[in-house]
Amino acid sequence: MGFLSGLPSVRRRTQFNAPLSRSLLRWLWLAHAAGTARARRPHRPAPADRPSRLGLARAGPLDEAALRRAHTPALLKRIEEPGDIDEDTPHFPDIARHARRAVAAALDAAHAALTGQRAFALMRPPGHHCTRNQAMGFCYLNQIAVAALEAQADRGVRVAVWDFDAHHGNGTEDILEGKPGTFFASVHQSPGYPGTGTRSTVNCRNFPVKPHTPRELHLAELARSWEAVLSFKPDLVLVSAGFDAFEGDPITEMTLALDDFATLGRWLRQSGLPAAAVLEGGYSDQLPQLIDAFLTAWDQ
Repeated sequence: MGFLSGLPSVRRRTQFNAPLSRSLLRWLWLAHAAGTARARRPHRPAPADRPSRLGLARAGPLDEAALRRAHTPALLKRIEEPGDIDEDTPHFPDIARHARRAVAAALDAAHAALTGQRAFALMRPPGHHCTRNQAMGFCYLNQIAVAALEAQADRGVRVAVWDFDAHHGNGTEDILEGKPGTFFASVHQSPGYPGTGTRSTVNCRNFPVKPHTPRELHLAELARSWEAVLSFKPDLVLVSAGFDAFEGDPITEMTLALDDFATLGRWLRQSGLPAAAVLEGGYSDQLPQLIDAFLTAWDQ
């Protein structure tokens, strides 16, 4: 569920052009304890209102061993090859390199969180639909799953992934299901793409929400999912931050308002837990304002 510079209309899930400058593929947002950011345009990194408290950093090099914890050699080979993977996951020049940058930024964000910083990886393509061996749904690699497994393996920490994107994070569930020390919670429209997320397992909890569910009821499901995350007692929270549950998003049928994304950021801040977020979906013209609301509430 992502878009890149020059992305044409995607045939099945979107019917609009959504160009995004390559600059968005390069930056990691790092907010320190009292910093704030304003993401006014989706095609550039967010400028800082208080620059002394905000850092922008390029994603570092990618640890290939971390990548292989989550993905098969066959997948890594396939995304390097020309030819569309499916109608929602077309081939673009350098798409594998861009996907690897997104993974590198997620790894950097998780590391920053474990050193006491709040971090947001402002990257695309997103990743939460990519399974262990199959790219799909605009997702070529699953950066949040890679980051979760790396943190768990390298630091021995308990990692929870909280996914509030409008679409089920089927890839993240596929990769994390049954993995000790990890937990996954997803709140998503159902029925809806990709048609999964209707059952829960020991370490994967799903909270399906029907199309056009009143905003208050959707927010209640988000609260239930957040309580499930807290009950896991994680040492690190990684957030699949998708903004396509917004009432104005062109490809979903959900009802959240801008203020609701601020609420999600506020819950994250109030928990006091080490946390990092990764950009997933969101296709409204108001995407910058939605990101801003979430980050500002998280960082105040």
